Amino acid sequence: MWLILVLLIISFITFVLMKIVPGSPFDTAEKPLPKEVLLNLEKYYHLDDPFWVQYKTYIWNVLHGDLGPSYLVRGGTVNAIIREHFPVSFQLGVLAFLIAIGIGIPLGIISALKQNTLIDYSCMFAAISGVSIPHMTLGPLLIWIFALKWNILPVARWGTWQQAILPAFALGIGSAAIIARLTRASMLETIREDYIRTARSKGVSEKNVVIHHALKNSLIPVITILGPLFAGLITGTLVIEQIFAIPGMGKFFVLSVTGRDYPVIMGTVLLYAFVLVIANLIVDIIYFWIDPRIKYS
Repeated sequence: MWLILVLLIISFITFVLMKIVPGSPFDTAEKPLPKEVLLNLEKYYHLDDPFWVQYKTYIWNVLHGDLGPSYLVRGGTVNAIIREHFPVSFQLGVLAFLIAIGIGIPLGIISALKQNTLIDYSCMFAAISGVSIPHMTLGPLLIWIFALKWNILPVARWGTWQQAILPAFALGIGSAAIIARLTRASMLETIREDYIRTARSKGVSEKNVVIHHALKNSLIPVITILGPLFAGLITGTLVIEQIFAIPGMGKFFVLSVTGRDYPVIMGTVLLYAFVLVIANLIVDIIYFWIDPRIKYS
């Protein structure tokens, strides 16, 4: 139930910061509008109303499912923008999230079990490389290798599973590196605990020690970051979407701010906040499943 209060506070803070920024959505450096036209546009969109009236009207419309019109997209609404572009970012984000988990957790476990060996150094080198290489470099590099040089995957666009491989990998590899490093650190701390030594002294196989005793407890710090990580991935990444010509939500996060498109700013921020809170709620539930000692009042 705190979700409602959190979203209300976020909406108010965003609304205040948005209004503090000087200028108008209809200011254009290339072709300034006449003052009379500018005043008529502000009156039409109720931008000349007092601050509290604008905020109250916006919240009332949101409660009725209306996120408002876009000032910059001709004839477009925020509802239509989210309905058309968010599913694409959601699909890309889920694929990238699965790649991040599928690569990061096994890499971290292997690295921890083979500490200070060549395998450990190789895994951590791969993880550090994944964090260090920016999307604007990794994306074109993957296109050059797999699309242009080897010609086994499409260059860009969105619609088929082949077109999803490169952008999902480019988006997920950085998160995989973060998960791998955190998993390794947590796993190293867990396998030094007394109950792990006791299990080994009782003759429990190394496989059971790792899977049933060490892995679950070591995943709690990893699970903690998965909520914000998942929310960040599915709400769209501008660089990856631009490189691979993907029609997702990423560009609207940036263009709405630079263009002072107030309804789109509010819509994208509230969408991100909603996804983030829901993801953190799921993380809290997973805590109890991993460790029944964790109780909620």
